[in-house]
Amino acid sequence: MSEAFNIAELLSNAARAHPHRRAVVFPHTRDRFGRVAYTHLTFAQLERESSRLARALGAYGLAPGMRTIVMVRPSLDFFVLTFALFKAAAVPVVVDPGMGLWRMLHCLQSSRPQAFIGIPPAHALRKCFPKFFRSVSVWVTVGKRWFWGGTTLAHLSRSPFAPLTPTTTGADDTAAILFTTGSTGPAKGVVYTHANFRAQIHQIREAFGIRPGEIDLPTFPLFALFDPALGMTAVIPDMDPTRPAHVDPRKIIEAVTNHGVTNMFASPALLDRVGRYGRAHGIKLPSLKRVVSAGAPVYPENIARFAGMLAAGSEIHTPYGATEAVPLTSIASAEILGKTRELSEQGYGMCVGRPLAGTRLRIITISDGAIENWRPELEVPDGEIGEIAVCGDLVTRRYFENPAADRLAKIADGDRFWHRMGDLGWIDKRGRLWFCGRKSQRVVMQRQMLYTVPCEAIFNRHPAVRRSALVGIGRPPHQQPVMCVELRRRVKRAAKAKIQRELLALAKQSPLTAAISTILLHTDFPVDIRHNSKIFREKLAVWAQKRLGPDAETRR
Repeated sequence: MSEAFNIAELLSNAARAHPHRRAVVFPHTRDRFGRVAYTHLTFAQLERESSRLARALGAYGLAPGMRTIVMVRPSLDFFVLTFALFKAAAVPVVVDPGMGLWRMLHCLQSSRPQAFIGIPPAHALRKCFPKFFRSVSVWVTVGKRWFWGGTTLAHLSRSPFAPLTPTTTGADDTAAILFTTGSTGPAKGVVYTHANFRAQIHQIREAFGIRPGEIDLPTFPLFALFDPALGMTAVIPDMDPTRPAHVDPRKIIEAVTNHGVTNMFASPALLDRVGRYGRAHGIKLPSLKRVVSAGAPVYPENIARFAGMLAAGSEIHTPYGATEAVPLTSIASAEILGKTRELSEQGYGMCVGRPLAGTRLRIITISDGAIENWRPELEVPDGEIGEIAVCGDLVTRRYFENPAADRLAKIADGDRFWHRMGDLGWIDKRGRLWFCGRKSQRVVMQRQMLYTVPCEAIFNRHPAVRRSALVGIGRPPHQQPVMCVELRRRVKRAAKAKIQRELLALAKQSPLTAAISTILLHTDFPVDIRHNSKIFREKLAVWAQKRLGPDAETRR
């Protein structure tokens, strides 16, 4: 049996250490002059209200271990609910809305949920599609309850308060199930244990030098939940978290300046939008000590633009990881802009830094099949591109009731295991990891293999290119490489033809891209909703195949 530990204990510790410090701040409304009125919970209030709700949920029928769908917008209630569920030893089930309605519904159904806590539109959804929620017996509405059953959060929150000790859980007990987006196929439920969360919080604190009393602006809701455990104040941004590429940069800057924000998490798309606005208007954000950007490759020009808004000594960090394991490595803007940027633009890949303390990282031979047991000969020499495999306390051990996915992603190694990231990369002589793209998106030809990030870097150097995406047409090992290109602005047909000729000439200058002879211009790449940065190359491959015709892979 594992040691007793509940992740909610970290909130209790923070509440004892600084009870009157703000834990969560929410932009409640604006007055007639457009000024923001905020509401907040202190650490003592968050501790008290989450304990009250945990007890009330238990009395209502929520038992330890019950898988509980949580569909609540970022708010004070979101924090209270999540820590109440941890204290009650229930298991929050969180599905990324970016995967689309049907995939989301199938994820929810596959988790075999027993409880459902959501806002009115979420309950309306489950009434429209009842077959996906037949296993649920506990219903709670956050907001006004209409024609559906169950109780409301407001009713439960009026329960009498009594001190509560979090339900005893083992460190290896399931704490939450998070369904990842994925671009194709069924999404996988990543099982987080209380020990995984504890290791993750420790890694974040030590890697970025975060200390209690800092103020965070987390623009991705799930990352906001780390703040109370880290002793940081979480300022919830005034934005739609599912559309970071369309955020109003003025509201992000307003939040930073109103609260003296010291730390911010931002997807590359949000970083780009706010950075462009900041440069155009000469804005500075002197309170920001660090910015953390992840979720997709963060290009150096994006980093340089946003860095211009920061004070001397402040850094932009670009950690590498995935839902199954994050953060694993990290690199700061000074090293990127001063040392690795030029190499990335030459096609070396995207440098994502050195492994963080407590993380073991290896590069293994590329293969698409399962690997049952770890063996030394799997590893490739430094400098050679292979698949990234990791081992450590923050690495999740399994997917929810998905042994097929476990076989493909996990490698047994005695009493521990390695997780295959599904990403490709290589290690340089300084011990830094260079990310080269997804394994499933590599292009396999008869005589060579092409990797997305290095090849795309060559094309992204053209001033008219906003971004590019390498796709393969046909079946390995006889794929035809096609480069899809999205331009920075609309141009006339003659200009398009000229740009395509210039891109082809650029491709011939590099051995990485010399085999690419087909370039297609696309008006708007399909990207994930969560970060608005991760390109769905699988969808682009289908589009390219239609554009080129059924016999495209046989033409050279």
